[in-house]
Amino acid sequence: MQIGDVHLNVQRTGKGRPLLMLHGLMSNLTALQPEIQRLSESFEVIALDSRGHGSSDKPAHYTLQDHINDVLGVMDALNLRTVDLMGTSMGSYIAQGVASQQPDRVRKLVLVVPKSNGKTSSVARFIAQHQAEVKGLSQEEIQALVLSRIFAPSTPQSVRAAQATWSQQQAEQGLTLNSAQAESASLALAGFDFRPMLPNITAETLVISGRHDILNPLAEGQLISKLIPKARLKVLDHSGHLPNLEEPEQLLELVEEFLKS
Repeated sequence: MQIGDVHLNVQRTGKGRPLLMLHGLMSNLTALQPEIQRLSESFEVIALDSRGHGSSDKPAHYTLQDHINDVLGVMDALNLRTVDLMGTSMGSYIAQGVASQQPDRVRKLVLVVPKSNGKTSSVARFIAQHQAEVKGLSQEEIQALVLSRIFAPSTPQSVRAAQATWSQQQAEQGLTLNSAQAESASLALAGFDFRPMLPNITAETLVISGRHDILNPLAEGQLISKLIPKARLKVLDHSGHLPNLEEPEQLLELVEEFLKS
């Protein structure tokens, strides 16, 4: 779809009340397919590759506000006055922006492994803290290192191996961001702070945090759930930053129950 100054890759499937889903940094909508498949049994699911990601256009420079405007642009293009909105990691930042800037357009809000503010992206902060380890590594190797550290200690090796295989497939399909694209994606998340605006959100909100998340720790989810008036927090005790892989059934049950209530 042509939205503003970019072409965005948008997937639309299922029938029912519209649910718009947003992926995380360096990812794309292919990572959401298990959730899309399940949730499209009850909802019309719209998922998009955010600008700079997946099969969408990758401009050299863009901002978090551009991401927010893109979501609103997709909603307008599809004549969706209101949606349920679900964002994971980076997607949760975009979702907070949409729901706080235009609260009347979001009926229910799901924020998975979120944070409300940051001087840099969480991945950029992690890389800065591990400069010695990442020195000389390719972008693919850096992403593999990050992935190896963001699971909970109890996450089985089979889950970690499956994620590594998926990452390799992404590279083979040309969906892995190169170093310049990754830097642009990360810089778009620098210096945001939604804390003053979160009280504006009127949507009933579900915040889901992983107890062992090193990128967006549980304290971030606790803060958000206190600042949004109609928010509740659920903690996944055996998850790090990837609960869709670590506790997929528990995550989906929480989301389904919340959206259907």
